[in-house]
Amino acid sequence: MILIIGATGVVGRETVRLLAEQGAKVAAVTRNPHADFPADTQLVDPTEVANLGGVETILLSPRAVGAAAADLLARAREAGTSRVVVLSAATVQYPAGLALFRQQFQAVEDLAKESGLGWTILRCTDFAANTLAWAGQIRATGTARGAYPQARTSTIDERDIAAVATLALTDSAHTGQTYLLTGEESLSQPEKVAALGAALGRTLAFVEATPDEIRRGMLTAGLPDEVPDRLLGSLADYAREAGPTSDTVRRLLGRPARTYATWAHDHRAAFTPAGE
Repeated sequence: MILIIGATGVVGRETVRLLAEQGAKVAAVTRNPHADFPADTQLVDPTEVANLGGVETILLSPRAVGAAAADLLARAREAGTSRVVVLSAATVQYPAGLALFRQQFQAVEDLAKESGLGWTILRCTDFAANTLAWAGQIRATGTARGAYPQARTSTIDERDIAAVATLALTDSAHTGQTYLLTGEESLSQPEKVAALGAALGRTLAFVEATPDEIRRGMLTAGLPDEVPDRLLGSLADYAREAGPTSDTVRRLLGRPARTYATWAHDHRAAFTPAGE
């Protein structure tokens, strides 16, 4: 059985779907007993993970498990689990933003390597899904506001991360490997907004705002302090030097990484005003 921790996140949910398509036995960790997953997916409450037997491999999202990572990995080894795949961040390898966030991912990577389990590390750049934060603005005004318009990142489609995770979870040949997962295009925020406009058949505008304005807006929206801290810290560094680009997705999956334009087309409904 394959255990997905962080199953309701954009990567975890897609990984569950891909594994189910392959006929794998999957357990998805969720607090929602009515969560919508493929048929035959076993739903596991987070409080019951430690008591779950028969798990061969684990997909571990550090943000989903928090400080419980060490105990979880120790219990997994005792229960006979053989391998763990960790969703990590490209900033571990290419530092950007506040060191605190990078150190959190590094700590979980280290725990996995010291756990006695076989491990695979997936270091990911920013997710295409992060731009859903613009959806409300674009629907209402046709604009997206952001700081550091010159910042460039090779945003990755979360579906590509899930495809690589599925490969690593089902093939032990990837044990002991650390993969840098990125898109193949380095794009600025205005270029992403233009791609969204093309997908919608509308002219959209990117409006530059100061970091303080963006921070206040995010906090007013109820987001915790760490979200603007993480976002703005990274963008400030990527404005000075573009984030990394790799061909890892192409090498592992035998096809190019999905483009942001493809992601925008596939998610255009989220940016379309009601009634259109």
